[in-house]
Amino acid sequence: MDKLIKKLKSKEFKLAAKSYLRAVLASAVTMGLALATEMAPEYAILIGSIAGPAVKWADKAEKEFGLGSK
Repeated sequence: MDKLIKKLKSKEFKLAAKSYLRAVLASAVTMGLALATEMAPEYAILIGSIAGPAVKWADKAEKEFGLGSK
């Protein structure tokens, strides 16, 4: 049990979880746009593909690029 807790608190797990949640958000944006509007599917996919990187860019905790980078 201690190994599992230690693994869940690791930096690698937290980074992987944030990446996964960004992918889920991008998918939700794509699906929401496709269902809520009568937009052509290719436009909804394009907007959804931009959502994930945009969320990462806006996260001040991210050091790779975006608002939190140097």
